[in-house]
Amino acid sequence: MTIPLSGQLINLSAAFLLLVGFAMLAQRRILSLINLFAMQSFVLVLSTLIVAISTHQHHLYYSVGITFVLKVILIPWLLHRFIRKLNLKWDVETHIAIPTTMLLGIVLVIFAFNLAQPISQLSGTVTRHTLGIAIAGVLLAFLMMITRRKAVSQVIGFLAMENGLFFAATSATYGMPLVVELGIALDVLVAMVIFGIFFFHIREAFDSLDLKHMEQLKED
Repeated sequence: MTIPLSGQLINLSAAFLLLVGFAMLAQRRILSLINLFAMQSFVLVLSTLIVAISTHQHHLYYSVGITFVLKVILIPWLLHRFIRKLNLKWDVETHIAIPTTMLLGIVLVIFAFNLAQPISQLSGTVTRHTLGIAIAGVLLAFLMMITRRKAVSQVIGFLAMENGLFFAATSATYGMPLVVELGIALDVLVAMVIFGIFFFHIREAFDSLDLKHMEQLKED
C-alpha cells in the first residue's frame, strides 16, 4: 500500500520529534534545552498543519496558531528571560548518568510501540501509525523530568510531555475540541508564570535551583 505524501511528511515529522526527544534527554546545557523545546514545538506545529490540510479538520488551524504563539515564541522567550535573570548556563547535575538514561529511553520507546500497536489498529486516522512515537515522546519527557535535578530542566520536561500528549491526541483523534485546547493553553501559560516565581524564590532562598535543597528542608 502506497503511503500518500501527507502521510510520509507526518511520519517524517514524528521521527524528527522522537529524535529531538532523545536530544533533549541527552542535553546538558539549559539554553540548548530551551532551543530544542522550541524546535520540538515547531515540528509539532508543522505536523499539525499537514494533518489539518490533508484531512480538512479546520479546528486544527486554531491549534496550529495557539501552539506556534505559545510554545514556539512566548514560552521559549520567557524561559530565556528567566535564564538571563538567574544567570544560568549549564545543567550538568543528573540523578542518573546520561548513557544510562539513554538506554532507559530506548527501553521506554520499545514499550511505547508495543503499547500503541493494538490502540492504533482501532484508530481510523491517517496519523494512527505515529501513536507509538507520541507515547514514546511523553515517556521520554517524563524520564527527563525525574532524572534532572534542576528546576528549570524539569519544567522543560513537563512542557515537552504536554507536547507529546498533544501529538498523541492528534494521532488518535485529530486533536481535542477547541475549548479544551484553549483551556490547556491558558493553564500552561499560568503555570509558566508560577514556575518563574518559583525559580526566583528558590534561587533567593538557596542560591541554587537544585531541588535537593528542598529535600533537605523537608528532612529538617
